[in-house]
Amino acid sequence: MAGAEFRKSSYSGGGGNECVEVAHVRTWACVRDSKLMNGPAVAVPASAFAAVIDAVRSGTL
Repeated sequence: MAGAEFRKSSYSGGGGNECVEVAHVRTWACVRDSKLMNGPAVAVPASAFAAVIDAVRSGTL
């Protein structure tokens, strides 16, 4: 994930304690806790991540 450009998720809370960041690296979506910028990140296929986001937007998840 070297060089990945993470951005804060629009679904993160405004209090500063619930921030999630996402980066797209090739065909992967990488997710991390913004409070742990040098900590671990979870990488999932971008298509699976898109399906989760679609489910959240539609209210089915």
